[in-house]
Amino acid sequence: MILKIMQLVNMNLINLIPLFPLIGAIYCFALRDRKPSVLCGVTASFMVFLSFVSAMSAAFVLSGIAPEGGKECALASHNFTWISAGDMKIGCDLIFDRLTAVMLFVVTFVGMLIHIYSIGYMIHDRDFNRFFAYLNLFVFFMIILVMAKNLILMFVGWEGVGLCSYLLISFWWADQANAAAGKKAFITNRVGDFAFLAGSFILYWLYRSGGFETGFDFIKFAENFKALSAALPSSGGVIIVDLVCVLLFFGACGKSAQIPLYVWLPDAMAGPTPVSALIHAATMVTAGVYMCVRMGFLFAASATALTIIAVTGVLTAVFAAVIAMAQTDIKKVLAYSTVSQLGFMFIAVGCGAFASAIFHLATHAFFKSLLFLAAGSVIHALSGEQNIMKMGGLRGKIPGTSAVFFTGVYAISGLPLMSGFFSKDEILLYSLAGPHSSLIFYVLASFASLLTAVYMHRLLFLVFYGEFRGEQKKF
Repeated sequence: MILKIMQLVNMNLINLIPLFPLIGAIYCFALRDRKPSVLCGVTASFMVFLSFVSAMSAAFVLSGIAPEGGKECALASHNFTWISAGDMKIGCDLIFDRLTAVMLFVVTFVGMLIHIYSIGYMIHDRDFNRFFAYLNLFVFFMIILVMAKNLILMFVGWEGVGLCSYLLISFWWADQANAAAGKKAFITNRVGDFAFLAGSFILYWLYRSGGFETGFDFIKFAENFKALSAALPSSGGVIIVDLVCVLLFFGACGKSAQIPLYVWLPDAMAGPTPVSALIHAATMVTAGVYMCVRMGFLFAASATALTIIAVTGVLTAVFAAVIAMAQTDIKKVLAYSTVSQLGFMFIAVGCGAFASAIFHLATHAFFKSLLFLAAGSVIHALSGEQNIMKMGGLRGKIPGTSAVFFTGVYAISGLPLMSGFFSKDEILLYSLAGPHSSLIFYVLASFASLLTAVYMHRLLFLVFYGEFRGEQKKF
């Protein structure tokens, strides 16, 4: 009886995590035609806070469950059967394990802070209420992506964050550049999404041809893969696994802005600054990394795919860092920095260091969000100016922003005692001495890390030090 009660409590607790932002989105959308209301922003922020509390409560419950038979503990919730076709049944099922707990902490906590920041940043916009409806809806879909127990439900969240990114990037749609940036992000992501779907269907066929019942369920995939892989070499199926992994990774390239599908992210800076912080630092762009780690049992079986992932990550990290060196738009520097840091995460995945990839994902979410929000403060202080060549000497004008921006620069540069130092150090370690390491990966990753420190300090000194190079009337 007690066990049934605990299962019921756990199920309801898990379901509450995505429910709160959905309620907030519906409430704010109902008020979309009303004049801007602080209450709308507060409600949206509070809903994300409730999701954070629910997620941390679920993590506390999870920590008290002892593992059995060497299997990882997880809380699961089966709500209803969503798709039933023959013997294939796909449920609207949610899962909460250690990986989910880390991701939800990042999504809900950072998301909550960005919501609060957005109240002051967007209060003068006539579409204030609609903006918060989109923000809450985005968080809802991101939570679905993270908590999905099967690939098809994950794809719903995957497409949902793509839709919301389009709505938020082109939020000021009357501006042609903003509308074009939103369309570019949406279309580029569709290319990767097609590869994601193709890989998912081939994976399902592979399992069904092996006589395994899956329903696209992650747990069943992982449990059956060892038995399935034993028969793969004789049937030539290893090549199929390689193909599936490459297709799934190409899908991840779209969401996580890797070569060649990185082109949408720099243009996405056309949206409001809080959107840049939420989508392009803490949530959407990390979806590809999360998917690769969630399917880690599959990627670990394909040395070819891991090599492709590592090479792509290294090239992206260096390429984007070089571009960032020459940027003059404060948000574009941070955008290319995001592309470069995502490259580091994929270096970790390609070298077999899945935990290190999630570690850097979490640290990056915090210091990059901090940098974007501080950049928004600078832009507001200069009445919309984003050209760093027209800044300078702002340390004395906005000392608080200067201090937090310095903290973010220190962290992302990987200097000692800050979070970026530890997460980057692990990635460099595994790129040199990991299961799929290479000296070339280590050298290029180290070079990209050095470039990060150079272009971030260039940004810091041009904005906050020296003499002011803009129009004095702006102060």
